[in-house]
Amino acid sequence: MRIWLNARGTLFTAQKALPLLNDGGSIFMTGSNASLRGFPGWSVYAGSKAVQQAWARVWLNELRDRRIRVNVLAPGQVATAKQEELFDEERKRQFESLIPRGKMGRPEEIATVALFLASDDSSYVNGLELTTDGGTTVI
Repeated sequence: MRIWLNARGTLFTAQKALPLLNDGGSIFMTGSNASLRGFPGWSVYAGSKAVQQAWARVWLNELRDRRIRVNVLAPGQVATAKQEELFDEERKRQFESLIPRGKMGRPEEIATVALFLASDDSSYVNGLELTTDGGTTVI
C-alpha cells in the first residue's frame, strides 16, 4: 500500500542520510494537516503522517550532540498536478471551503517555508510541527 511509504520512506531516508549530514544541519519532514484535523476517511493517511512528529521529538534529542535540528512541515491543501488527478471539482470546492481565504495554497507558498526550515534562519526552531495550511486547522 502506497500510504505506508509515507512513514517507512521517511524513516529509511533519514537513517541513510544521517551519516551524510553535517553537524548543525537540519532535517525536516513533510507531514500533513490531515494528521491534525481529523478528516473523515483519512485515518490511515493521517496516521502515516502523524508518526513524523513523534520521530522529530525523539530524533532531536538523539541528535542534540550533533546540533541537528528536526522539524515537520505540515502543509494543507495545495494546488498541484497530482491533486488535479485525484480530486474532482466538487472535492476541491469542499477543501477550499475549509480554508479561510477560500482557495488552495500554491507550491511556492510551501516552498518558502521549507527553505526557512532548511536554512540557518531557523536555527532556534527545533521539534516544531509548522502547519502551513492557510488556517484550516485553527478554525
